[in-house]
Amino acid sequence: MSGHSKFANIKHKKEKNDAAKGKIFTIIGREIAVAVKEGGADPNNNSKLRDVIAKAKANNMPNDTIERGIKKAAGDASAVNYVGITYEGYGPNGTAIIVDALTDNKNRTASNVRNAFTKGGGNVGTTGCVSFMFDKKGQIIIDKEECDMEADDLMMIALDAGAEDFAEEEDSFEILTAPDDFSVVREALEKEGIAMASAEVTMVPQNYVELTSDEDIKKMNKILDLLDEDDDVQAVYHNWDE
Repeated sequence: MSGHSKFANIKHKKEKNDAAKGKIFTIIGREIAVAVKEGGADPNNNSKLRDVIAKAKANNMPNDTIERGIKKAAGDASAVNYVGITYEGYGPNGTAIIVDALTDNKNRTASNVRNAFTKGGGNVGTTGCVSFMFDKKGQIIIDKEECDMEADDLMMIALDAGAEDFAEEEDSFEILTAPDDFSVVREALEKEGIAMASAEVTMVPQNYVELTSDEDIKKMNKILDLLDEDDDVQAVYHNWDE
């Protein structure tokens, strides 16, 4: 596969998040809390927590902030219980959008998500209405500028660890895994000292939709911006070919 590693988009998101680190740290903090609650506070025995820690480091979250989050989640029995909820819907020109949220108030989140779709001329659909257009995959993006390794050597490490696919793009490498193999592949790369620009289980579109009218592009950006501003929203996946 080629042409859709979206590294430029990841860089754009990171730059945006650098201006509002509070948002990404809030997202990761909630993921830490959920991972600790589900599997305990020891990363050695909790692969989900290890994955969240790796994500935190990829987003330049300080170690002491990560450790504080783990201790808080482990020691505070009365901590807020976050419930995971997924919304699916349509943006302009039939674009498919999936929204993952962690919330302590489902009504508030549902209202905010619906509002974001409506303001961008889209609508929230029923569960399963667009998810069949995506494949759940572990996705690791490596910035070529940060990687001294030859493409063939990197590919062999990834494939030997269990990766499904390896693609070389203009400025990055993309590694795809089955969700269950993601942790093993990520840890194999980490062991080799390979810096990852992004490493997470994500929803990869099977096909992409182009938006040609300025109005549709404006509406789509409106939906994505409003969802990005919502603290309950953890991740947004879509098949718009930016």
